[in-house]
Amino acid sequence: MTTQPELLDTLRQITGSPHVLCDGDLSAYTQDWRKRAQGKALAVVRPASVQEVAAIVKACADAGTSLVPQGGNTGLAVGSVPDESGTQVVLSLQRMNVVRAIDAANLTVTVEAGCVLQNLQQAAEKAGFLFPLSLAAEGSCTIGGNLASNAGGTQVLRYGNARDLCLGLEVVNAQGEIWHGLSGLRKDNTGYDLTDLFVGSEGTLGIITAATLKLYPQPAARLTAWAALPSMDAAVTLLGLAHQHLGAGLTGFEVMGQFALSLVDKHFPQLRVPLFKDASWCVLLENSDHESEAHARSQFERLLETAFENGCVSDAVVAESIAQAHQLWHIRESIPLAQAEEGLNIKHDISIAVSRIPEFVKTTDALLQQNIAGVRLVNFGHLGDGNLHYNVQAPEGSDAKAFLRDREDEVNTLVYDSVARFDGSISAEHGVGSLKTDKLPAYKSPVALSMMRAIKLGLDPQNIMNPGRIVKL
Repeated sequence: MTTQPELLDTLRQITGSPHVLCDGDLSAYTQDWRKRAQGKALAVVRPASVQEVAAIVKACADAGTSLVPQGGNTGLAVGSVPDESGTQVVLSLQRMNVVRAIDAANLTVTVEAGCVLQNLQQAAEKAGFLFPLSLAAEGSCTIGGNLASNAGGTQVLRYGNARDLCLGLEVVNAQGEIWHGLSGLRKDNTGYDLTDLFVGSEGTLGIITAATLKLYPQPAARLTAWAALPSMDAAVTLLGLAHQHLGAGLTGFEVMGQFALSLVDKHFPQLRVPLFKDASWCVLLENSDHESEAHARSQFERLLETAFENGCVSDAVVAESIAQAHQLWHIRESIPLAQAEEGLNIKHDISIAVSRIPEFVKTTDALLQQNIAGVRLVNFGHLGDGNLHYNVQAPEGSDAKAFLRDREDEVNTLVYDSVARFDGSISAEHGVGSLKTDKLPAYKSPVALSMMRAIKLGLDPQNIMNPGRIVKL
């Protein structure tokens, strides 16, 4: 078997010595975004082409060395950093960042995995199109990571998750072979859907090196409103009214608890958070219209008029400019940053059927407060598609680090058990990574886990592709 020095020499021959990093500060590649896990890599390798990726995988397979694929390293489930053994190779795709082609007639774009999401959005806009995947980390997350974790974001309600935007992939499998699947076809009924298999697999089955993705026409107008509501029930009612009045134009529907917004107001006062008195919740909703701004505004006005009459909205503002709309979205996207400023916290990325969310929130809030006096709940997320970021902050004035150390498992069990009782999922858009791998058997069907292990063993019998993530063999 190939020795480690021999492997490193081979990797240098493949990519060039400057792109095989073994010394110095490698924390950008070995520490997760939340700074909860610090691993150690044998090397960080930065290929520039799919051929180089294939050669790297073959070399690592020959050496029996496991690989950790990595894009922007912005994940929240500790799925893209090496373990502490110092034996794993981090394969960074950041140099593979080219937008290869835009097919205007087919409404598709083909892009390499290391392309930053925001750069793809801008390339699509320059060509007159919309690429609708949008999330807070879009300035640093990459397309490969978005697909590997099946990212969601703020426009899932209208356009779907990353999986729904993907028509084809280029993938290097665990044997170092290249699957050229970038056809861009919307209909291809010739067997198992391999694209769907690799999307959401978190690098455990193969390495996504490029993708063909859907584009959409740019809307003629995009309007944003901020509404104050007395309860989560009222938010669900408003969502139903929004569906009725806006139809397919409803592209975003974000709910934010008052405590979550108070943290933004506390730590980023320059953002001027609209804090409505006696409003327990606020909703940020977006209407994209393909007719005109006047038509979009009239739709919004009718919606809000009905909502006021219904009593589910107590106050509301409609952004008068693109700058105001961006400001409102910036407030929403600053909640995780404000929460981090407040101290270490326990994050949950869960999904529940929209109709059951009010009862879930009421029940789970009570459970946590009953078991942990003074616990603070930072609840916000994508109500339109049933995805909440149901986060738990330590009691005010307490040691946040000690709270995380001593109470995290208890809090997770309380929340996840409640999610299970409401037939939900413990991971909506962040993935499983290594953070939830040990929890998964308690909340996933044994039959499903058995099939997942069979797929893993079938495609990666050496278990060299991001081992220990999603399922353990």
